[in-house]
Amino acid sequence: MEKIWIVGAGPGDPDLITVKGLKKLKEADVVMYTDSLVSEDLIAQANPEAEIIRTAGMHLQEMVDCIVERVKAGKMLVRLHTGDPAMYGATMEQVALLKEHGIGYEIVPGVSSVFASAAAVGAELTIPDLTQTLILTRAEGRTPVPEMEQLHKLASHHCTIALFLSATLTKKIVKELQSAGWADNTPVAVIQRASWPDQKIVRTTLIELDEAMRVNGIRKHAMILAGWALDPSIHEKEYRSKLYDETFTHGYRKGVKK
Repeated sequence: MEKIWIVGAGPGDPDLITVKGLKKLKEADVVMYTDSLVSEDLIAQANPEAEIIRTAGMHLQEMVDCIVERVKAGKMLVRLHTGDPAMYGATMEQVALLKEHGIGYEIVPGVSSVFASAAAVGAELTIPDLTQTLILTRAEGRTPVPEMEQLHKLASHHCTIALFLSATLTKKIVKELQSAGWADNTPVAVIQRASWPDQKIVRTTLIELDEAMRVNGIRKHAMILAGWALDPSIHEKEYRSKLYDETFTHGYRKGVKK
């Protein structure tokens, strides 16, 4: 079956594409990418003879028609998606239409902005005895979310939450988390354009989130990380894993009794 390659471009820094993703980029006859989200420095590493197609101004059917025409002409086509294609990549709607033309796909994963954001603030999003769960979601805006995935319901777990595509909805976020019992002083980190040269980091608290976003002029391209794992002084607390506890036995080490 004819196919395209859907490649995760990573969060912004051109060095954060995977080795396999870069290899496919260099091999491609055609590269399609969202020019508002993917680094031009990364595109510069493509095959010099490749056709480069910018898709920010294209609607779904235009993109699919473009892909079908190239693939049917025997071209190897790479569709670069920002971050990892599994998260808010709108890949499945493209795939559904391509299947109608007998075109399959293979995905090369990429570094998600959520992990680039955690790296930017030096955070471990799961902390022993504090939180062992990370919820990846978004606040409800123009696009609805399923009833069971309303933010206040997810927040009832009181674990770490990463909010994509939600920079304009901070008032709603604060209200939803408060209604789930989150404390006003819950730590929040906002990372705009994680891993890009103009990356901006704002550390704040739940109650101050909306004002912090306003003062810093952040209304797009931002990841919001919320929860006590984001506590700037977390390293001073006594949260420790069993893995490196000298008294803990596992398959590679016998614990020492005290």
